[in-house]
Amino acid sequence: MSVFRYKKGRLYCENVSLESMAEKVGTPFYAYSHKALLSQITAYKKAFSSVPHLIAFAVKANANIAVLRVFANAGGGGDIVSSGELHRALKAGMDPKNLVFAGVGKTKKEMKDALRAGILMFNVESAQELVALDETAKALGIKAPVALRVNPDVNPKTHPYISTGLKKSKFGIEIVKAVSQYQTASLLSNIDIVGVHSHIGSQLTQVKPFVDALKRISRLISALRKRGLDIQYWNIGGGLGITYNQEKPPMPKEMAAAVLPLLKKSGCRIILEPGRSLAGNAGVMVTRVIYNKEGEAKNFLVVDAGMNDLIRPSLYSAYHELRPVVKRRRKTKVVDVVGPICESGDFLAQDREIPQMAPDELLAVMSAGAYSFTMSSNYNARPRPPEILVHGDEYEIIRKRETMKALLRGESIPAFLDQKK
Repeated sequence: MSVFRYKKGRLYCENVSLESMAEKVGTPFYAYSHKALLSQITAYKKAFSSVPHLIAFAVKANANIAVLRVFANAGGGGDIVSSGELHRALKAGMDPKNLVFAGVGKTKKEMKDALRAGILMFNVESAQELVALDETAKALGIKAPVALRVNPDVNPKTHPYISTGLKKSKFGIEIVKAVSQYQTASLLSNIDIVGVHSHIGSQLTQVKPFVDALKRISRLISALRKRGLDIQYWNIGGGLGITYNQEKPPMPKEMAAAVLPLLKKSGCRIILEPGRSLAGNAGVMVTRVIYNKEGEAKNFLVVDAGMNDLIRPSLYSAYHELRPVVKRRRKTKVVDVVGPICESGDFLAQDREIPQMAPDELLAVMSAGAYSFTMSSNYNARPRPPEILVHGDEYEIIRKRETMKALLRGESIPAFLDQKK
């Protein structure tokens, strides 16, 4: 059952009304449910309890340290892609031995940071990265634990921007080259081969692509072991989808039922990297209506949240359900819900039939717990919104709204610009 429900005509997160939060912190703001976050990681842990496993939350999905602490307290780890995410994960209390470092563009500095922290492993994505990691580890006098990210060339049936497992993708090493790349890695003195990694995409709504990809990786693991390589970890990635609109993605237990026979046979410790499916439906963004604007071709509902606050609709044409925070009988109207940003692409919804809203009313943008605040920006010099974590009938502001002073942090005017001519 969703933690976002109407009570006496007001939309609540757990036992706190979104309306009361808006009065306290202003709009726009993000609100996350502790109960929903904990429930989702618990569902994964239960589903995969029959195999040794690690749930490594994709930090890119929601990097707030309070959210990361929820998962750390539940025994989870993190899938990180930068030194910044490493720093956040450690500050949140995640065990470095529960962190895996992915990404196609790791710098030597980032490698050094992660090696010094003592992370579980690197997901290496190219031959040159492998050499760079070997050199970095050698300079520190240690070995770098490695899984090669293998591209299984499986179509995940999702948006092309978030498909990562096809052979044309920038991610990973082509599966036909994987054995030779592993053999090359085994000759590097400061590389310790410990696993295999694959990830085919995000917002997946079918189990079959997972199964197809894992069958290919299973055969690869067998081939590597025949060549004397000790594969201890099998990182199966993440990508399980959520319901934004009419999607009916599988639950963790359905995914587990389909893939566990393969995973058990491998004898590996299994690593999963869910992001959206842990946090997506645990959060909302609340915005306030500013104006109604009617035109001959289009009607617009202008709100105080823009593409700088939530870019997914502009970037992916992503769908987010929109709900009035105060529920009552209303006529509906087809509108573009747009923000104050000076771009034609600034919208939260286009040609959407929604209940008619008046200026100053509140609108909840649902399914905004993942890839939402983390992709926000200061475009148009707009301070980023606050984030709130709700726990039962209480809530805490876990990120304050940015101030005007914060917008100028790190900037300065050179002295020569103040010199009089």
